[in-house]
Amino acid sequence: MDHSPVADARRRRLLLAGSLATGLGALAPARAAFAAAPVWPSKPVRLIVPFTPGGASDVAARTVSSALQQAIGQPVIVDYKPGANGNLGADIVTKSGADGHTLLVTDIVGQAISPAVYGKLGFDPSTDLQGVAMLTYAPHLIAVYAELGAGTLLELAALSKRQPISCAISAIGSPPHLACVQLQKILGAQWEYVPYKGGSQAMTDTISGQTQMVINSLAPTLPFVQAGRLKPIALSNRGRMALVSQIPTIDESGAPGFSSGSWQGVMASSAVPAAVVAQIHAAVASVMQDTDLRARVLGQGAQVSLKSPADLNTFFAAERRRWEAVARENHIQAG
Repeated sequence: MDHSPVADARRRRLLLAGSLATGLGALAPARAAFAAAPVWPSKPVRLIVPFTPGGASDVAARTVSSALQQAIGQPVIVDYKPGANGNLGADIVTKSGADGHTLLVTDIVGQAISPAVYGKLGFDPSTDLQGVAMLTYAPHLIAVYAELGAGTLLELAALSKRQPISCAISAIGSPPHLACVQLQKILGAQWEYVPYKGGSQAMTDTISGQTQMVINSLAPTLPFVQAGRLKPIALSNRGRMALVSQIPTIDESGAPGFSSGSWQGVMASSAVPAAVVAQIHAAVASVMQDTDLRARVLGQGAQVSLKSPADLNTFFAAERRRWEAVARENHIQAG
């Protein structure tokens, strides 16, 4: 038997595909396809992160990349392509061909709302991209400049009626932006929005006081809260999280029933065959089921959320309907 590194890596991939196709109920129909399809991957895999480093998609990509590389026996490269609220990187993936070696790691909500807020995309997320695997969910966190005289959501809303409050957001039409617009309407608040090209600069300017509040995913925002550089106001989760149990939810802070968040998932070009998508999903799912990785994700302020490709596409469509309605009702356009 050939014991070269290349042969060993190929055997690992074959065993991974076979065992997961058998063990994951959601993939049962794909068993025959696994046998017929080319073994994936046959070369390095490129994970396109369509935002600047430091955001939730970056955190998710870096968390999964090293474990995925070990599981599939091929290099996994995280490649940043920020621009147009994630649409630049997404466009690259839609044109990447059918072999499944260029994948998108992105906020599913961000992709779902793009058709509503951008006049010209150059692609249609509902037909040119397909779901592969959900990775994580991170609620949004509203935080403020540490010296701002507001400690609760209702205090912040009241303060916005007495003095200018600027809210830093990762981009016009981003999930935090639309969530905050919906919340602003519920509370009757009067803050103004300052868009950036990513969440990291939005947080930096709020830390310095150039902007007074920021709404961003919990995972990348949490370290600044823990260091006392940002003051937490409220979390968009449906219930309090053990990691930050001292932070109240938006639901209990004056907006009953409100929830939002950043869902990080892997997507592929719609040209990638279903059998290859099944192989990629199996590899990603095996990595996300690892106990140590799940603990690390929780420690970052997120939660592992696995879905089959079909369920992810259904979720994608539902989120698109939800956030398109918010964008349309509030006349939000970008680009």
